[in-house]
Amino acid sequence: MKKKYCFILILLIWAFQLPVSAYAQDSSGIKISLLTCSPGAELYSTFGHSAFRITDSIQGTDIVYNYGTFNFGEDGFYLKFMRGKLLYYVNPENYSDFVMGYMAENRSITEQVLKLSVAAKKRVQAFVSNNSQEANKYYKYDFFLDNCTTRLRDIMEKEDSTAIFTKPIMPAGTRFRFAIHSYLDKNQKDWSKLGIDILLGLPCDARMTPQQMQFLPDNLMNCLDSNGHSLLASKQSIFTAAENPKETNVFSPLFFFSLLLIVVVAISLFQNKWAMAFTIGIDGVLFFLTGLLGLLLILMWVGTDHSMCKNNLNLLWALPTQLMGAFLLGSNKKWVKLLFRWTALLLIAVLASWYFLPQQLNTALIPFVALLAYRNYSRSTSKAS
Repeated sequence: MKKKYCFILILLIWAFQLPVSAYAQDSSGIKISLLTCSPGAELYSTFGHSAFRITDSIQGTDIVYNYGTFNFGEDGFYLKFMRGKLLYYVNPENYSDFVMGYMAENRSITEQVLKLSVAAKKRVQAFVSNNSQEANKYYKYDFFLDNCTTRLRDIMEKEDSTAIFTKPIMPAGTRFRFAIHSYLDKNQKDWSKLGIDILLGLPCDARMTPQQMQFLPDNLMNCLDSNGHSLLASKQSIFTAAENPKETNVFSPLFFFSLLLIVVVAISLFQNKWAMAFTIGIDGVLFFLTGLLGLLLILMWVGTDHSMCKNNLNLLWALPTQLMGAFLLGSNKKWVKLLFRWTALLLIAVLASWYFLPQQLNTALIPFVALLAYRNYSRSTSKAS
């Protein structure tokens, strides 16, 4: 009989505790979500965006916290950006404004609600709220290692350090450069891809660790999706973008440089005064711009805080000495001819080893480098008038 009463008493206690537990789980009134936005049309939005949405029913707030925000109007913006000195910041905004902005840009928004304890929700809310204060919101941004997505990943990882964050979301051994190429190719940004490949050096060809793969918003979202991540409570689509028609970019860098090579070689075969004047002009422009680019690459390597711009093997063809060559086109001095001759031989060696270099060079540059080699060799054998 006593056993029967004990059993009934246990059932009653368990029944009464159910609503109490449920209430305890929701007592904070806080819901934290990871928002993932699809890529946009502008270069800075090509790789998508991540943000935290924090809804507080007790305070009646619904705020989105954006890391990686920058101000185009800041004094010395471009110089600071080039030197890696530009400070980015955390920007809180109303959820409705955030959604309207991305809808206006026709960019999809996906929401993943995080499964966190009451204490964890309060910690995250307090952290990002404090982080967005004027005295704390500024930080040095790194596109690959400390961006809008990695900051959120780090916050989540503190609350749930399960091994799922160390599981590769891309094939093991994927390189940083391949990861960004996949987005640039998909969005047909061939010229942007060329510029990025020229500026980013050997570190960009390093193989990513599983955690480094999560610098891309889509990868962090997929990481939470995989294998029923313990942090994922639910997922929904806030807005689905209309599919834009694909446009074929005929005037690609490869097409442009190939056409330039053909035209310059064809004209240089003529021996009349007009052709000679043209080749002098084109050589001056080619050598000057190439040498100037070489100086820029050196500056980005040693004079900035951009870690991915160091050890840049594009300097094998973008030789700063070409700047000097641009002003020596009319010289018949032996050392000048040797300078052009050795430059041509180096450029030919670069072309021969193009696909064997540890840094992946953009293939669209092959006809341009071939043109440089041809014009340097021509200068080494020509007689100045």
